[in-house]
Amino acid sequence: MNMMISYQELVRTFLKVLSLLVPALLVAGAANAAEIYNKDGNKLDLYGKVDGLHYFSSDNGNDGDQSYVRLGFKGETQVNDQLTGYGQWEYNVQANNTEGSSDQAWTRVGFAGIRVADAGSFDYGRNYGVVYDVTSWTDVLPEFGGDTYGSDNFMQSRANGVATYRNTDFFGLVDGLNFALQYQGKNGSVSGEGATANRSSGSETER
Repeated sequence: MNMMISYQELVRTFLKVLSLLVPALLVAGAANAAEIYNKDGNKLDLYGKVDGLHYFSSDNGNDGDQSYVRLGFKGETQVNDQLTGYGQWEYNVQANNTEGSSDQAWTRVGFAGIRVADAGSFDYGRNYGVVYDVTSWTDVLPEFGGDTYGSDNFMQSRANGVATYRNTDFFGLVDGLNFALQYQGKNGSVSGEGATANRSSGSETER
């Protein structure tokens, strides 16, 4: 009964707040986030952006309108003091073609996982490959950044069917020593595994 009440309260809060948040979130060229719900260990954030973008290029494939809209949700639920479930979903809609055109929208990110205190986290779905842990340092500009990688190309950026294990501060023993292990199932014609490790500098970039 308590779970049903919590669910109904979440839906009511979401519908009421969504109508107020979306106009503020969708500011041209800016990525924003807003907290929709945060109670009893359950948290849900909404984020998004509208980018009015036009390229002037001698390349006919790039020249012209490149506008798009992105919308996503991040959530987590605390099961107990050691176990937390989490997930993220992000969607992209192109705004530069006719209504009859195909391939106008796609899922950029969609995964779910669990985090166990100092033991680390494990998730599965469409997520960023571990190679992006390194190449993300080149992805800091609002446009023309991250030219060292490509989506759905092994584990360089966003990819399907990736199982990811991440550990922060090396099981709580070494501050700033983070590492990740990842396996990618069949994604087109490529599958494999990868790993990264780094000492955290206190900064993080996400695009």
